[in-house]
Amino acid sequence: MIALSLAEISQAVDGALHLNGATTAADRIDGSVQTDSRLIESGAIFVAKPGAATDGHLFAPVAVAQGAALLIVERLLDLPVSQIVVADAVGALGALASAVVARVRAEGALKIVAVTGSNGKTTTKNLLRSMLERVGPTVAPRGSFNNQVGAPMTMLEVKADTRFLVIEMGASSEGAIAHLVRLARPDVGIVLTIGLAHAGEFGDLDATVRAKSEMVTDLYQTDVAVLNADDPRVAHMAALTPARIVRFGQYGLVSGDQVDVRASDLHSGRAGSTFTLHLASGQSAPVVFPVLGEHHVMNALAAAAAAEVLGVPLNDIVAALEATTRAERWRMEVLGGKDDITVINDAYNASPDSMSAALKTLAQIGTPGRRTIAVLGEMAELGELAGEEHDRIGLLAVRLNISQMIVVGPAARRMHISTINEGSWDGESAYVDTPDEAFELVRTSVNPGDTVLVKSSNSAGLRFLGDRLGDLFS
Repeated sequence: MIALSLAEISQAVDGALHLNGATTAADRIDGSVQTDSRLIESGAIFVAKPGAATDGHLFAPVAVAQGAALLIVERLLDLPVSQIVVADAVGALGALASAVVARVRAEGALKIVAVTGSNGKTTTKNLLRSMLERVGPTVAPRGSFNNQVGAPMTMLEVKADTRFLVIEMGASSEGAIAHLVRLARPDVGIVLTIGLAHAGEFGDLDATVRAKSEMVTDLYQTDVAVLNADDPRVAHMAALTPARIVRFGQYGLVSGDQVDVRASDLHSGRAGSTFTLHLASGQSAPVVFPVLGEHHVMNALAAAAAAEVLGVPLNDIVAALEATTRAERWRMEVLGGKDDITVINDAYNASPDSMSAALKTLAQIGTPGRRTIAVLGEMAELGELAGEEHDRIGLLAVRLNISQMIVVGPAARRMHISTINEGSWDGESAYVDTPDEAFELVRTSVNPGDTVLVKSSNSAGLRFLGDRLGDLFS
């Protein structure tokens, strides 16, 4: 974090400052801000937030023992360290982050870009970071830090010389993205897709649209909204924002929309995709994009659109795309290689849209004359839509003529049932209860040249199965 005095921090979080010993309100702190006591180093700030299973205040003594210089707490603790008592620790974390970003922006050249969407946020964020780092110091989230805690934690990493801040914004309810937008005040807001991911939390698709629209409704006229022209629900958000619109996509499915950033001559295969990138400025260049899966080209277009708005030259945009070999750990990650057996580990997250995209990629890249094997687990957080969406994925596997399905876990069993009910299918489906059983089934049945996809939501734990299979065939 940038250096702030205890008085400035207290004012930012609207808290009561309780000094310890010889410490004064003018003393400055520039250490990291942490909510996990295990990450505390000397001079850090520990935010004691309440959690679903425990309470951060219980770990404050550990934070102090490891060198915390300041605690932000909801009640005063009997500990030998300065403390700021606030009504809401999570709210205080966001307020501090907002104050830090506002100060850096006022004193420097900081530009902020935020990303949301039902799918592709992390991939787009990673691509943007790679592009922007070629121009100036850039801060972007580690992993999927995209909620009311993770986004402020990312914001607090900015320094005085930070030129770009990339923020990934997820939402578990309406109002969540609006809250983060108010904290960060992005110059560029990206909306990727609107799908059924987290439909169980939002209740219906209309609520999801309203939640994701929050990315653009509070932008200023001087800001830019980067919108997916191929998703009608996203494209219609142009009417909801005063910001300048930049559209990316392949087709522009909403009548009258001009696609500003697009790909032509697109070809995808086992080595990724090749295409010609066309920017809003009229510039174009060929791209060899090593990330597996044609659907990731849309994420590349979104990142390129935002990067151009922020002043990144075309050659740097292309260089960043061509240097990216995977979307993210456990996202279309290509493993294996022994006996020409390919394992695609895409089991960090799953929604109906991303599951469909992964299966289509599997069908597309399978070696002629060899088998395609889909090891699939639950798509979580779909609520009352879970049954029919798992059925639909099973039927899609049949339509794509996937050679073998291995369905893992009771929550995903309907994929297996819907698949075996299709009597005309030439492939086969098996159901197992556990990832260990799935591992044994793949290990004993896979043949040289086969391609194996492992796909599920994070909660199903199949990403570790994908790693095991990747190690086995490496």
